[in-house]
Amino acid sequence: MDVYVNGKKVRADPKRAIGKGGEADVFDIGHGQALKLFKPSNHPDYQGLPQEQQAAHDRLVLHQQKLPQFPQHLPDRVVAPQALAIDKTGKTILGYTMSLLKGTEVLLKYGERSFRQTGIKAQTVVRIFQDLHTTVSKLHFAGIIIGDFNDLNVLVKGTEAYLIDADSWQFGTFPCQVFTARFVDPLICQPQATQPILQHSHNQDSDWYAFAVMLMQCLLFVEPYGGVYKPKVPSQQVPHAARSLHRITVFHPEVRYPKPAIPYQVLSDELLHHFRQVFEQDTRGEFPRSLLDHLQWTTCKTCGLEHARSICPLCTPAVTEVVKPISVMRGTVTATYLFTTEGVILFATVEQGQLKWIYHDRGQFKREDGAVILQGDLNPYLRWRIQGKTTLLGYQGQVIRFHPDRSPERFAVESLGALALFDSTPQHCYWIANGQLQRDADIGSVYIGEVLPAQTQFWVGSSFGFGFYQAGNLKVAFVFDAEKTGINDRVKLPHWQGQLIHTNCTFSQDYAWLFLTTQSQGQIHYYCIVIHRHGTTIATAQAIAGDHHWLATLGSSLTSHESHYCAVNNFLLAATDDGIIRIEIQQQQLIQTKAFPDTEPFVDGNSRLLPSSSGLYVLNHRELRSLKLN
Repeated sequence: MDVYVNGKKVRADPKRAIGKGGEADVFDIGHGQALKLFKPSNHPDYQGLPQEQQAAHDRLVLHQQKLPQFPQHLPDRVVAPQALAIDKTGKTILGYTMSLLKGTEVLLKYGERSFRQTGIKAQTVVRIFQDLHTTVSKLHFAGIIIGDFNDLNVLVKGTEAYLIDADSWQFGTFPCQVFTARFVDPLICQPQATQPILQHSHNQDSDWYAFAVMLMQCLLFVEPYGGVYKPKVPSQQVPHAARSLHRITVFHPEVRYPKPAIPYQVLSDELLHHFRQVFEQDTRGEFPRSLLDHLQWTTCKTCGLEHARSICPLCTPAVTEVVKPISVMRGTVTATYLFTTEGVILFATVEQGQLKWIYHDRGQFKREDGAVILQGDLNPYLRWRIQGKTTLLGYQGQVIRFHPDRSPERFAVESLGALALFDSTPQHCYWIANGQLQRDADIGSVYIGEVLPAQTQFWVGSSFGFGFYQAGNLKVAFVFDAEKTGINDRVKLPHWQGQLIHTNCTFSQDYAWLFLTTQSQGQIHYYCIVIHRHGTTIATAQAIAGDHHWLATLGSSLTSHESHYCAVNNFLLAATDDGIIRIEIQQQQLIQTKAFPDTEPFVDGNSRLLPSSSGLYVLNHRELRSLKLN
């Protein structure tokens, strides 16, 4: 598609698409510039969706007036519209150009434990929100309301927080008519609805409410209305989506606090009090800057917990070290502790029945036998793999092979964002370079097939691999044999809308289980698609955040590119806060067929499962244990 910017024709090349949201696509047009094009009503994403088609039409009509009047001289952290992109007639505004930010990460990632625990301290998060606070205050002073303020339209670089999607902001006579359910202020919503429905206009208070939600999520890994509400009186139950409308917070005595979340007792009394006042008592106003400026985090030398108090809230003043028993029984389950570290376990795999892992402790990256791979600090963008005694590290466009008996080897790979595009099995390493999917061989490399450069994600199991890419309107999925050349790119994935947030994939011998998280129309959607090694889609499942569905339960913990699940034959085992569950393929559907409640003390929603000869291995961020079902 061609548009015109300052009288010059500009090509919106799908191969240079760098972002896809619910309302627009974003393209890299070179020279440090990005082009944002609004989706027209006839866009394929809106096919068969008349309400979305009408909304797209109305949005484009509004922007004909709104964008030419967009405020100027905004704070440095705002990625604002620069030049308008128009059609060849010169009459219709189709989008705009803006500065292209590189090396950033969405704020959403800072609210995920799997991302944060690999090298980002809580004090860094505080500095990010101090920076964001300054920008929000300046925008309000200029008469601008952000409106749909959420953790996908804040980009973080170091400790700098940049605001994007400025075209939806509220100023002058132009209202912001969209919202994200997790961040919308219940005071501007219909109070008796079963989910947030906008009733009043966004305002400065609603911006600061969203700011508080994001801060709490990033510090505790749980949102204000997270957890599971199980009232003793069944008639008091409300839909999960309506909990904010009833102020049933995670602090409520009948809400079960999520296991992977950080205990809220780590917060200072002042900050914890403010959160309760905002989310339970409807206190509003500018978020007190002093709560950030006076917030100092430290790490407990006994238990390793980061906290913002004078003493660790989880340790008593006279600390007695607790020695965990090697084995613990609970009903039909025997749990055996295999390894514990004061650092963090980064990766684990099973090769020929043997458990192997990589961990970081006291400034060193180590293997399971204590052998030091290299010295250095944690970094959330390091990607690890294991091949026998060889350790592979992907980072900044290269993969390094660390061998126990010779010097490291390096080779170049492409990256998707900051993610090095490679994977491995015990037999081979696979990577993408120059738009080619390749694997290693005894001499040189083997060409497998062509993919879209810098846009393709892929994973490899023991017998086959799966990958896909999307750029603009283009979506292609493919499978490939682990030992042969060639790809089958005729895999049909179900249609999804909006912004793709998370993806991961796990394999059995014949099936790939693909998990996707998207955000569309302010809602989080989860998808699970099972694909046969020959490329046919076997079964699918969908859920929305808050649903009473196994996929919504798993989806709430779905974060990283790495899968947490264990696939065997035609079923999947996954950990939840209530224990391990089993999902099976039945007549093109994915059904939860069994739960193992006796495993509950030994797992949580963030636990990773691996197969063992007698049961399962369970990986948490500091512990490895085996589970045997007697």
